[in-house]
Amino acid sequence: MKEKRPFPDEEYLMSGHLACSGCGASIGIRYALKALGEEIVVIVPASCFSVIVGVFPYHSLKVPVYHVAFETAASTATGVKAGLEMTGDSTTMVLAWAGDGGTFDIGLQALSGAAERNDDFIYVCYDNEAYMNTGIQRSSATPLLTWTTTTPLQQTKEEAKKNIMEIMAAHRIPYAATASVAYPEDFFNKMKKAKGIRGFRFIHILSTCPTGWRLPTQLSIKAARLAVLTRIFPLYEIEDGEQYTLNLKPDPRPVKEYLKLQGRFSHLADSEIEIIQENVERAWERLLKKVGI
Repeated sequence: MKEKRPFPDEEYLMSGHLACSGCGASIGIRYALKALGEEIVVIVPASCFSVIVGVFPYHSLKVPVYHVAFETAASTATGVKAGLEMTGDSTTMVLAWAGDGGTFDIGLQALSGAAERNDDFIYVCYDNEAYMNTGIQRSSATPLLTWTTTTPLQQTKEEAKKNIMEIMAAHRIPYAATASVAYPEDFFNKMKKAKGIRGFRFIHILSTCPTGWRLPTQLSIKAARLAVLTRIFPLYEIEDGEQYTLNLKPDPRPVKEYLKLQGRFSHLADSEIEIIQENVERAWERLLKKVGI
């Protein structure tokens, strides 16, 4: 008897792409397109992925790709979906695939507008927690006390990471979820669920970046898994802005295990690690209250 495979065999990300070894974004797009299939148009704003996927007339995805300006992922996706519907095509999906800079910062206005209108497409933020494509500069997705080239050791980031999931929940969109490349079944199931929902859907992926995180390539998935197990990046869903579902309640691991893997945190003193641990504990308790646990 043939063993049932959890994922389709079809590959939509082809060899020859330009991702760094261990890149979470390239792993993520593989999972996403396996779940969503080939009847799709992918919108890629300026980001690491606009380089990874390749430039016209060549690209490494087996589906149509639009390269667009940094701030326009959501507005372009809105327009492409409207155009498809005007031609009588109600089946082709639109997927915006944007980094944290183009989501948390530069693209937030267009993202909010599309969410408020409940436009019918899926928006994925692959979050590597900095502007990696242009030199590892901090974004508002960069965690507290992190080293980047614009928050060097003498002045690491003083602000907490923006809570993009709560921002999206405030728009009362039909579906929002976090996902991790270290939990492929959970990732795949959430993309399939998003596929079956009409309206605006938002998926937030923690996307490991060995280059910017100063992380050995072979530890990319381990770091993504530890982010979940330490509860720095919990896996959960929000439906209609109100109904919270926790997908994994791990036996907690200390945040130090996650932080010590990465050179971007190698400067942290024990007292600073304790501050991060306390912040994680508070955020986890808030999440549990919303889930109803």
